[in-house]
Amino acid sequence: MAVPALPVQLKAVQHHLRTAQEHEQRDPVVAYYCRLYAMQTGMKLDSKTPECRKFLVRLMDQLESMKKDLLDNESISQEVVGNAHIENYALKMFLYADNEDRAGRFHKNMIKSFYTASLLLDVLCVFGELSEENVQHRKYARWKATYIHNCLKSGETPQSGPVGMEDEDAEEFGASGFSDRSSFRADQFEDPGSGPGPGPGPPPGIGFTPAHSDPSTPNYNHIQVPPGAHAPANTPAELPPPSAAAKPVPAPRTAPSVDSALLTAQQEGGVQLTPEDLTRAQKFCKYAGSALQYEDVNTAVQNLQKALRLLTSGRE
Repeated sequence: MAVPALPVQLKAVQHHLRTAQEHEQRDPVVAYYCRLYAMQTGMKLDSKTPECRKFLVRLMDQLESMKKDLLDNESISQEVVGNAHIENYALKMFLYADNEDRAGRFHKNMIKSFYTASLLLDVLCVFGELSEENVQHRKYARWKATYIHNCLKSGETPQSGPVGMEDEDAEEFGASGFSDRSSFRADQFEDPGSGPGPGPGPPPGIGFTPAHSDPSTPNYNHIQVPPGAHAPANTPAELPPPSAAAKPVPAPRTAPSVDSALLTAQQEGGVQLTPEDLTRAQKFCKYAGSALQYEDVNTAVQNLQKALRLLTSGRE
């Protein structure tokens, strides 16, 4: 279904729509929610002028068509599953880019991964308000994408990690998007079919622990990236392969620890679960299922135990 050219008034969602197009075949769920975000945001930007109204109506039609095609997909039919799908995908891309950055490997795929992660964290807004944790991830990913791009463009060597990020940088590359002063353009980093996509990656459900409690003073030095997180399998490497001596030896898989008290757990008397508790438990179960797709038994067990503990005690 052809959609008219994007009106200039809706320029703020052009990269979200580009991300949808890139994932049309690779991950239709990501494509659907990127378009849904663009439609909802576009309605707020301008739904009155004829060109914007025409564009948004066609976009709605496209979304309806996609929804029918994906009717049997739980990520479309169940909001909590869709939320987990987009969040997992965004954090997987963030982890890939962050690992490359902290290893001092600066290249166009990691820049685009940072930027795409920030766009997908925007998209999470269709499910409700972003958590403070994801707000900080979005700011950091946007700043990193622009900072590294500008360094490489000017022939400078970027600094790894959050070194050099000031509070005003976080504000400049916050929820409003990239600064107009930046020359960053996501399409400069396109390699059709070669960007990060589905495949083995960091376990779903991984969180990043903020090292501060005051949102007005962001501090990115303590973003925790689990050891062993790596790029999706079909993410191209732009560096020569490491020598055989440098290749890590895979550790043997050990049996995950299980809280024995949960093996015969029953719901405690007087426990009243709220709709939010049930939604949270569903999310833990979804994370567990996704982790098993990556053969990550430990993460699956941890999330199932969290769900069981919440359902039986009302506490995490």
